[in-house]
Amino acid sequence: MTVEPPDSRGLREIAIGGTTVGSAWSLRDLRKVLSRLGYPRDMDVEDRATVHWRAADSGTWPDRAWRRRATTTLMMAGLLGSMTLLIVVGSPDAVGALTFAGRLTGILLILLGGVEGVAALAVLDHCGKRQVTFSGAVVLIGVLIASAFNSLLLFLWLQEREYTPYLLAYFPLWCWSLWALWRVIRDKAWRGTPHPKRFAAGVAATTLLAGVNFAYSAIYQPTSSPVLFKLKAEFGVPRIDPELDIIHLPLTLQVENTGKVPAYIISDNYSVYGLRGDFSDGTEGLRERRRVMENGHDVALFTGIPEKYTISAGLFYGPGAWLEPGEEYSEKKLVQLPRSAGYDAIQADLTVELMRKDRGKVDVEEFIVPHSSWRKNEGVYCPPGRCEEYVAYRAGLRHNNNIINVTRRPVYVTSLWGVTPVESHCAAFISSSPNFVPATLRDAIRAQNENKRERERYGVGAVDAQAIVSFAEVLTSVTS
Repeated sequence: MTVEPPDSRGLREIAIGGTTVGSAWSLRDLRKVLSRLGYPRDMDVEDRATVHWRAADSGTWPDRAWRRRATTTLMMAGLLGSMTLLIVVGSPDAVGALTFAGRLTGILLILLGGVEGVAALAVLDHCGKRQVTFSGAVVLIGVLIASAFNSLLLFLWLQEREYTPYLLAYFPLWCWSLWALWRVIRDKAWRGTPHPKRFAAGVAATTLLAGVNFAYSAIYQPTSSPVLFKLKAEFGVPRIDPELDIIHLPLTLQVENTGKVPAYIISDNYSVYGLRGDFSDGTEGLRERRRVMENGHDVALFTGIPEKYTISAGLFYGPGAWLEPGEEYSEKKLVQLPRSAGYDAIQADLTVELMRKDRGKVDVEEFIVPHSSWRKNEGVYCPPGRCEEYVAYRAGLRHNNNIINVTRRPVYVTSLWGVTPVESHCAAFISSSPNFVPATLRDAIRAQNENKRERERYGVGAVDAQAIVSFAEVLTSVTS
């Protein structure tokens, strides 16, 4: 029997007749191996006729068991932590992503998590007596996956540097991955692997595939197809109530998704105005030139900028609704006004704010519930003397790629709709604060303009339509 000299880790191989039959960390471990081979536990290991100690005697056992066990525990803990993180991040996309590429990315992360679990088990052999040929290669793959994934999360987090509880997971795991990578490279964990170049190429190809899937689902696909919506506002044939001398003017509002991307409606509003201008004989030339140039209105010779008087206003489809490609929604309204109203024209405005459904997911059940700013128990209370009155719709918002969610703080989408004595307004904004309560709708619109970055990230945009008919034409229709 021959006991080989200790290797770099302190493990000594045991050979009988030139064939390796085991290995030992200590003299006690050696006696266990001999006992399994049928030797008596009390045999004399110092008998040179029975045991040949090569290059080191029976007292040379450089292994430090506590250090080896600590390394094994730390390596397994990091791989199991990375496995958990991969599964937690991938599961929402695997079962709930709206795009095929998003689901594929989620499934890939779960599979990589499974590889991490296998690698954690392989640590027991690789940091032990290495009886399985491929255990080092499996550990190496696990460490490379953990290093790449946690580096990706940390890189994305550094772009915004927003606090998220997940940072407490992937930052320590990233630090661990640096140590683990140094460890497996130092130990040359790939030794014993047949065709190491093919093995390295396979690992690189898998990493590249994961990166391509992420880039496609998170960056390319949500921007390659534009959101196309068509809005229409159209007045119908007016009728008059002869008893009350009231004109009934039908109004049809319609929205249609003409593109290939589904989208949420996060805010909408329609308003019907009566327009009344100030007429003159035109001797002063074009009217209100400075005001026209500042506000972009049409300039006219005989009339100034007309004043608007709100006749009716309201929500159209409402926050939380969505339209799939090819789907449309229409609604008929009835505008009522007296024959003697004396307007120059009747104008209808329709505004709809949209958010791409392939970039974010809104909690619709929460979003469709209105909260009144004048009620103290509804979370958006603002004293009526200090704030305008409005109705708020609010819900949590998740990016369609969960990797983005775990590297950003939680965000919320808020939609406000309100009516003042003279007009109605709507505004929608995305904020990291769930308790932001604007004093006025103007403040909400200002917040809307200030968070352009979030609006671009989630693909938020607005479309509008307008219809106008002269009041003289309305009177002619009801009298003819």
